[in-house]
This record gives sequence, structure tokens and C-alpha cells, in this order.
Amino acid sequence: MIVDVATFVGAYPFRVLPGATPDALVGQMDRLGIDAAWVGDLGAPWHRDPRAANRNLDVLVAPHAPRLIPIPTVHPGLPAWEEDLQAAADAGAPGVRTYPMQQVVDPAGTAVQGLVQAAAALQLAVVLTVRFEDLRQRHPLDSVPDLPASAVRALARCDAGARLVVTHANRDFIEEVHFGLTPDEFRRVLWDISWVWGPPDDDLATLLGTVGEERFALGTGMPLRIGDGAFAKLDLLEGSEGRLDRLTGGNLRGWLK
Repeated sequence: MIVDVATFVGAYPFRVLPGATPDALVGQMDRLGIDAAWVGDLGAPWHRDPRAANRNLDVLVAPHAPRLIPIPTVHPGLPAWEEDLQAAADAGAPGVRTYPMQQVVDPAGTAVQGLVQAAAALQLAVVLTVRFEDLRQRHPLDSVPDLPASAVRALARCDAGARLVVTHANRDFIEEVHFGLTPDEFRRVLWDISWVWGPPDDDLATLLGTVGEERFALGTGMPLRIGDGAFAKLDLLEGSEGRLDRLTGGNLRGWLK
């Protein structure tokens, strides 16, 4: 079963995105052979209160259940955020999203650490997004900096049960985090491949050899990125079919157990 951990639907604040509807996303999944996708709301990171966006996300993806799996956004700086986390667990979500840079919360501070710890107690993953677009592409009003690698290290260390799915990270970011953690700590982090270069740089092949292929999962970044890119990188890897099975779903399933 091929699972994509990095997809979105909804309205992006800075430009019109073709393919940002659930129907369009499912169409791309059918074309690429993706069985299920973790889906976030594109506007939720910039909402003062993401609860309305979460309700909208549920409505949008409901016709496509169980293929589209809504991953709600939790803002740890708001009162009663614990209720939002519990609601996600009660709904059967495998995780929640949080965006400390857009939410203007210290990404390594007590609020976000509290969310990671509470999610760990409920056996939920916390999805972190390093960036949405390259700095050169961003609208002038989108002045939010990328999530810092130091914050991911701090969150991985804050609880032995932490589970962090980190998306849209490049090789430099992944190496900065991974090699600053102990083996117990780096096993708490799963990376998607959406921003990792393949040939001719071969960053993905290098990371699979140094960080370990069990630390990676399929992420396309659709509709912000073209889904074919992730599959092209996988197609160009040398290795057995079993390796591709692990990268496109097996690692995620094993890590969530």
C-alpha cells in the first residue's frame, strides 16, 4: 500500500494553485498509483485559529475516505489546544500538524514541546513542515522563515515516545538534525522525500546510505510540487522492489506501530 505523507487541499494564501481540490488530488493519486494520502489544509498554517480550517478539511475529504486521511492542525499557543488533539485521536487520525513558524510560537519552546509530549501519550505523530516554497518563489508578504533544524532536534529529545514526521526538508537540513541526535532520538523522526534531490546530485541515495532508508517515507508535496518528481527519484534508485515497498509505505507502517 503506497501512502503519501505530504499532500494538501484548499486555498493557498499567496497564489492560485491548480489541483488543490480533493478531486484533483485523487486524480493525481490514481495516475501515480498512490493508495492513500495524509492531507492538510493549505490555509490552516496562517489562520489565527485553525479549528474552522480543520472542520472544512473534514468536509472536503469525506467523500474520498478512506483514501484521503485528514491531518488536522493544532495551534499549541491557543487555549484548550489539548481538546483539538484529543478530537484528532478520537477521529482516528494518525497524527496532527503544527506550524510554529507561521503560528508565531517558539518552535523549540515549551508550547510545542508540550504538544509533542501530549501527542506521544496518545500515540499520534506530529507533522512538521520545514517550508512551503523556496525563498525565491515566495510572495513578498510571506516573510516567515523556514523551520530551524535545531527545533526539530529539541522536539525529538523532549519525549521518549515522540513521533515527528518532517516534510519538505532538503539534504543539508536532514543531516544537520540526524547527526546531532543519538540513535534513540533519531528513530523518533521520519523524513519525507519531497525536497530531497535525486540524480544527478543523488542526495536521496546518499541519505539512504548514511541516515538509513528506514528513516524515510514517500511525500510528494502535491499540489505545491509535482508528484511525479518523488516517483522519478525512486525509479532512479538502485535496489530491490522490497526497498521501494519500504520507502512508499512499509517504513511508515512499521514506525507507527
